[in-house]
Amino acid sequence: MHRKLLTVTILLLVICSIASAQVAKDIQYASSATDAYLQERCKLDVYAPEDARDLPVVVWFHGGGLTGGEKTSIPRDLKESNYVVVSANYRLIPKGTIANCIDDAAAAVAWAFDNVARYGGSPDKIFLSGHSAGGYLIDLLGLDKRWLAKYGIDADRVAGLIPFSGQVLSHYNYRQTIGMTPYQPLIDEYAPLAHVRKDAPPIVIISGDRNLELYGRYEETAYFWRLFQMVGHPDATIYELDGFTHGNMADPAVQILKDNVRRILRARQQQ
Repeated sequence: MHRKLLTVTILLLVICSIASAQVAKDIQYASSATDAYLQERCKLDVYAPEDARDLPVVVWFHGGGLTGGEKTSIPRDLKESNYVVVSANYRLIPKGTIANCIDDAAAAVAWAFDNVARYGGSPDKIFLSGHSAGGYLIDLLGLDKRWLAKYGIDADRVAGLIPFSGQVLSHYNYRQTIGMTPYQPLIDEYAPLAHVRKDAPPIVIISGDRNLELYGRYEETAYFWRLFQMVGHPDATIYELDGFTHGNMADPAVQILKDNVRRILRARQQQ
């Protein structure tokens, strides 16, 4: 009897939890009369607590090496946090180009700035995050201002960049499209490393264990962080998650994201 009562109680809690959140699915953030692939991929989902008001916003981009992945791939603790979470798909290589991937991400971020207030999010508290390829994309958007400028958004309006194990060289799958291997580094216009600047938004760089990460990702991001120190950026931090691989580092990284969202917003209030 007690076991049945416990089961019913748990089910009611789950139902209440689901009912307390509002979810908007497959919102078209870019369209084209001639590009069917863009029409298919340029969609996003919004997760927001019921009665949300002036909440921090996390615009999230999935991983998958720029060749795969879906917007439904979000760390559970992030999706169920007291934030408005916008999770977007984008065109993928090889059907799309590297420029398509970045441009789509920029269009999704611009959509968030223009529309997130309707879901209880604050356009003044928009953080960009993503895992792996998603981290790569948000670094480019926050550092190379031309991508968001195309949509009328100043990248410096972003409250913070929080990449989870993001590539900071030119992405390895882009390199493969021009005849290189993942073990041949390249820093060109598509490398976040090429756009490090002192006046960029706060950045929180997170990687997995240096001995378990993909393609030396920790060492890449450590150099990335060091460049921010060298140019005098006032708020760049780095974390290494000991014991976690490239694939499973995203879930524990969410707590670091939450801690730093609070810290960054608190520091703003004190200015």
